[in-house]
Amino acid sequence: MRGWLKMIKELTIRPKGERRIRKSPSYAYDEALNKPLSGIKVKEILADSSDVIFREFFLQGKERIPCILGAVDGLVDKNQLDLFILKPLMVDLVGHPELAQLTVANVVDRTLQSLLPGLEFKKIAKMGEALDAILTGDAVIFFGDAAEALVFGARGWEKRAVTEPVTETIVKGPHEGFTETLRINTSLLRRKIKHPSLRIISLKLGDMTNTDLVVTYIEKIASPDVVSEVLSRLGKIKMDGVLANGYIEEMIEDNPYSLFPQIAYTERPDVLAGKLLEGKVGIILDGTPIVLVVPTTLTQFLSVNEDYYQRTITAIPFRFVRYLGAFVALLAPSIYIAVTTFHQEIIPTDLLISISAGRQGVPFPALLEALTMTVTLEVLQEAGLRLPKPIGQTIGIVGALIIGDAAVKAGLVSPLMVIIIGLTAVASYAIPYYDLSLAVRLMRFPLMILAGVLGFFGVSVGLYLIAIHLLGLRSFGVPYLSPISPLRIRSMLQDTFMRVPWWAMKRRPQLLDVEEPHSGGKGKG
Repeated sequence: MRGWLKMIKELTIRPKGERRIRKSPSYAYDEALNKPLSGIKVKEILADSSDVIFREFFLQGKERIPCILGAVDGLVDKNQLDLFILKPLMVDLVGHPELAQLTVANVVDRTLQSLLPGLEFKKIAKMGEALDAILTGDAVIFFGDAAEALVFGARGWEKRAVTEPVTETIVKGPHEGFTETLRINTSLLRRKIKHPSLRIISLKLGDMTNTDLVVTYIEKIASPDVVSEVLSRLGKIKMDGVLANGYIEEMIEDNPYSLFPQIAYTERPDVLAGKLLEGKVGIILDGTPIVLVVPTTLTQFLSVNEDYYQRTITAIPFRFVRYLGAFVALLAPSIYIAVTTFHQEIIPTDLLISISAGRQGVPFPALLEALTMTVTLEVLQEAGLRLPKPIGQTIGIVGALIIGDAAVKAGLVSPLMVIIIGLTAVASYAIPYYDLSLAVRLMRFPLMILAGVLGFFGVSVGLYLIAIHLLGLRSFGVPYLSPISPLRIRSMLQDTFMRVPWWAMKRRPQLLDVEEPHSGGKGKG
């Protein structure tokens, strides 16, 4: 029994301290990683990797110095190696006066200072640093028995061009998105915020993958407590591999068992820049175009960046449409079940006669009918999402037209139920964030069951439980329902259910303890 309890505890309770999972195996060369640098030893460790190339040559100075250049084929730009390392050291230095002074003791400093052109050079002194540099796409030059080596930034792998994100398309605004390359992403952000207060802190996660990650924020706008908490939670993650932001999202969110997303995300540099200007913190991971943004609130999952590119008078109605879509997607089937099962008296007589005529011959109660159609809808959505795009579109048409029409003609479901489920599906697509849409789709099922058992009372109980859960959620210390609870009138009127004009946004959102609450904008008049 103790063994079972221990296993259940390990699977369900997240550790508060260091979050170590799937430890990396130990290797024979682990002890050598902290020892003095040796190009020959590095070559021995990577000898079985056919994609790692080593070029050996000599520098004939005051001493004959054997040199080794190590790099990974496919991760480096070979033209840069030829132009900035091999050609200067092996061809251009013939007869150079500096050669006469070169010894093993001074070769690293002399080479760095006056023999090699190029911007990205740095010195290293440990085996682990040399291996990490080679395997992440840099080139390393070892000089005989010298205690230091030179790292040259010559990364040149194939990368995806900057294009518009598929999931965050807009009509009016920038049409560029993040890519899978970290430095391209940081450069896109730097183009948006050209200020020295923009901080970009580099980290590494994953014992095996050594994935590069940066935490970015604006000093004196982001809360220092939030920044330190983000760095602390990331520092506690100990795992062998981090391949996407989903790996770390569950490790750092406040409540991993909540259906509601507590970390926002974006693929757009302009969205990230806007969130940083509000006092948020961004987490950019190498290898994925999706950037995490913390902290967040529920209402921010129902706003899109195009709200700020349109005029206020047009942005407000469409933001209201998204709120209405979320309400319909969550409650439409439950309300239909409750009304048709328990509360027929609130339906107008003509409509009640029409509904009764449509349900004649249907052998299932409204609850079972709605559950069957909703599950069918979810299956069709998953099938359309996983299949190739042309086939996925065909599956959607087949599911919506042929299966629905056949089910009605066979008398298995009523025509009004098909309309309700179709309206629910369309309304769920009005929710901008996919994670929130998933949460709404999942909560729909218990609400339908409560409606089928207890009517409107059951729906009320379900909404009451959801409200209690939302009131207890936090995102890095920020109440999830802010600015509704705790109530912040200014923030709620400024940019929650509506959006005031830019000239009226004189304060940043009152969600965080920012050092500079004023946005710096000047109002009219």
